[in-house]
Amino acid sequence: MKKYSFKELGLENTREMFRKANENGYSIPAFNFCNMEQLQAILEACVEAESDVILQISSSARKYIGKELLPLMIKGAIEEIRAKGSKISVALNLDHGKEYEMIKDCLDYGFSSVMIDASKYEFEKNIEITKAVVELAREYDASVEGEIGIISGTEDEHTANKSHFTKPHEAVEFIQKTKVDSLAIAIGTAHGAHKFKPGEDPKLKLDILEEIKERIGLYPIVLHGSSSVPQDFIRKFKEFGGEVKDAIGIPDEELKKASKSIVTKINVDTDGRLVFTSCLRENLVKNPKEMDLKKILEYPKEEMKKFYVNKIKTIFK
Repeated sequence: MKKYSFKELGLENTREMFRKANENGYSIPAFNFCNMEQLQAILEACVEAESDVILQISSSARKYIGKELLPLMIKGAIEEIRAKGSKISVALNLDHGKEYEMIKDCLDYGFSSVMIDASKYEFEKNIEITKAVVELAREYDASVEGEIGIISGTEDEHTANKSHFTKPHEAVEFIQKTKVDSLAIAIGTAHGAHKFKPGEDPKLKLDILEEIKERIGLYPIVLHGSSSVPQDFIRKFKEFGGEVKDAIGIPDEELKKASKSIVTKINVDTDGRLVFTSCLRENLVKNPKEMDLKKILEYPKEEMKKFYVNKIKTIFK
């Protein structure tokens, strides 16, 4: 049973956001969060950078926060930025939704966008499952993101051992048959912190992107696993007691090229985790007597905000 309308929570679906982004050659940041401080950092960064934003929640993050608390937390956070005069558009998207019933529950609780990830199935089965979710979401006026191709790596409950690049003709057929509002494709990004090894030179398969554009024109394409894994924060994480293997992410210049094509949504999760946790470790080590959680969490929140402001200006604009 429907409990919240996304409009009551101050949210929008992604259709108008994507139309503007496509027509003007930029991308919307899609940032994952799992607690209040991350949510505040994301919204404050987007307000400062004057950027629309898609707030992303995985099923495990929703469970962690609590499905009753989450919509009210979102509503309060949006009212906070509205009280300060910001008019940026905000959407709430379920990241890597797998089950129909869980997706319906998210829609009932005010999500304005959902992703159905049926990419593990055969192409026709993926179309069938995605089409059913699109039809469901239309009842809520919510937008839907589908996925074809396999993106390697591990992040939250999503795991794949290797990538399978998206075939442009299948992307076009999938879009036409499912009527999804956006499509996540595999062109060389990867989930998690350990995307590539030091010494490698990661490049996106921009030729796939351009062929899709030639076939279908302006359409919202999504990139998952697009964190840059900044090395200064990897070093900080290790310096203050963290254990992480050497790894590099997707270069900002590659993401900028994609953003200038038809990529209108770029997902970033690992970078936010890395910045927040490395700064949290630093703060705890440097202030061993501190027990005030406000003071402990303020520094990582502010550093995450600063990082995202810079990332928005570097890549998304």
